[in-house]
Formats: sequence, C-alpha cells, structure tokens
Amino acid sequence: MASTGTIDRVQSIDFFRGITMFLLVGESTGLYSLITDPSLEGSIFYWVGEQFHHHEWNGLRFWDLVQPFFMFLVGVSLPFAVNKRSAENKPDILNHVIKRSVILLLLGWGLYCIGPGRITFHFQNVLAQIAFTYLVAYLIMHRSFTFQILFSVGLLIITELLYRLFPVEGFNQAFVAGHNFGEWIEYLIDGVTPSAHWVSINALSTAAHTIWGVLVGKVLMSGRSSRAILKQLVIAGILLIAVGYLMDPITPIIKRIATSSFVIVSGGWSILVMAISYWVIDIKKKDGIVFFFGVVSMNSLFIYVFAHLGGCEFVEKILHPFTYLLFDWGGLSAQIITSILVWFMMWYICYWMYKKRLFIKI
Repeated sequence: MASTGTIDRVQSIDFFRGITMFLLVGESTGLYSLITDPSLEGSIFYWVGEQFHHHEWNGLRFWDLVQPFFMFLVGVSLPFAVNKRSAENKPDILNHVIKRSVILLLLGWGLYCIGPGRITFHFQNVLAQIAFTYLVAYLIMHRSFTFQILFSVGLLIITELLYRLFPVEGFNQAFVAGHNFGEWIEYLIDGVTPSAHWVSINALSTAAHTIWGVLVGKVLMSGRSSRAILKQLVIAGILLIAVGYLMDPITPIIKRIATSSFVIVSGGWSILVMAISYWVIDIKKKDGIVFFFGVVSMNSLFIYVFAHLGGCEFVEKILHPFTYLLFDWGGLSAQIITSILVWFMMWYICYWMYKKRLFIKI
C-alpha cells in the first residue's frame, strides 16, 4: 500500500463492517429472541441465543461488542475517506464531516421518535452516538498518535470521575443500576429513569472506540509490511482486553452505561477482530466470503435504517403465508425458518442495490 495519494482498498474493512451490519439486521428479524425460547433451554441454540442478547448488567456477551465494532469501524474508515476526498481535490472535508454528523444525529433521533410516538433526544442508539464520536475523532485525527491516545484516555477518566463523584442523592452510586450519573441525565430528559438502563452519556466514553479506529486506519495506511501491521494490531488488542478485564473488580464491565472498563475491553476485541480479519482476508487472501458481506457494507446505513423502520416486518408479512404452510408442523420451526429467510431477503435487497449500482450515502 502506498503512503501517499490514493490508498489501496483494505478488503477486511468491508468484510468486518458487512458482517457487523448483517448481524445487526439479524436482530430485527427476531431470530435471536426465537432461539432463546424457554423450550430450547439447555440446548446449544439457547446458549448461542444468549450471546446475541445484551448482558443484564455486569458482564460481557458477544452482542455487547457489536455496537463498539460498528463505532470502531467508522473510525477505521475515516482516514481512508479523508485521503480519497483529498486526492479528488475536495477541500471542504470539515463541512462534509459536520453535515454527516448532523444527518446521523437526526436519523438517530428520528428512530427514537418512532417507538414512543413523541419527540425525544437521546444518544443511546448507534447512529446518535456516532454523530458525536465521528465528529470528535475527525477534529483530532491530524494530531499525533500520542495526543489522540491521551485524549481518548482523558474521556474515559472524565466519565469515571462523573460516575464516582456525582453528588446528587439517589444518583450517587457509581455503578448501581438506576442510581448512577448516566441515569440522572436520562431523568433530566424524560422525568423518569430508563427501565433498561441505557444512557446518553455513553457517547462520551465510546468516542474512544472511534478514535482508536482512526489510529488503526492510519496503521493500515502506513505502508509498513503486512506482518508488522498485524503484529501491532494483535499486541494492542490483547493488551486492551487484558487491561479491561483486570479493571473489572474495581470498575465493573457494564455495557449499558459504557463504563471505562467496558470501553477498553470492547475496544480491544474490536482491534483483535480487525487483526484477524486483516490476516485472513488481506494477508492469507481467503477473500471468497468478502463479497457476501461486502454488498451489505456498501449500503450499511440504508439497511440499518430500513430494518429499524419496519423493513423486516414488511418482508415477514410477505413470506409468512408460505413458510407457515410448509413448515408449521414443528413448534418454533416455522418462526425460525421465516426469520432466517427474512434475514436472507434483507441481504438480497443489498445485493440487488449493488447490482443496480444504488449506494445510499451521506
């Protein structure tokens, strides 16, 4: 890869982003809830299904990593996008970044309004958080690696102090569900604490995911040998995972309020999965599966919003009469098969858009 001019495409980024978005769409099909049906308890399906649900509080499951993956990948892609716009002599990069952040924020808020049927202003969902973290990451991306690392650590320290030192009675128990600083913010917004404990202040600490993604993107663009890049990513990923887990007895790993230990351990997993993808796809050239997930990656924003606007429910209504006619003989089988087919059809929509060269971008 060259270090100047247009940078060669790193296929593992498309693969990682595509599979992440494909998994997010899978949630909208209802499949993950079906395979944790009580009738399946004790089976391998039930255990797998549990990994596709967020941990109730202190702990980590696979599904807790998916949003960090996506926010991290936004950062990884940012240096490539900036390089491309610079090569095309498009000087208005800051205006473009601000515009994208505003649109992402409005989309995120719009998705919140659909559920309760009223205007709400939260930052819990991935689009609203990225609107903030993307802008922050861009504003510091031209500073040194040391500055960006210290800045991200500073965000984690600020978050830690807010949770530990917040003085308001009833919300001054740092990591207790319903009684912490993050839920006080939600109380100010809505007048009640959130029943599921998701909080808007998460955007502050999770900005580290996007900043670290930018640093990884720069490493991938550095022009160094593939082996050197892989080694650096693996070491960074393992180090962060170890630090995050070692912090757990002091600062619990809690996805719902994005504690510093959670951000560090999930950031480590993000870097390590990027390293594995890079090794398999770009070094070993096992890229046969890239296309399947790549078509999702190319319209990731569209398919995410479409799924959350009822796209899966619409497709399910079309398929339901046929799948239940053929498979309504085995309890959950018809529902599970229907969800799998809906998942495939959502992929096919991305494939059709790819064939038609329709790419929804902002």
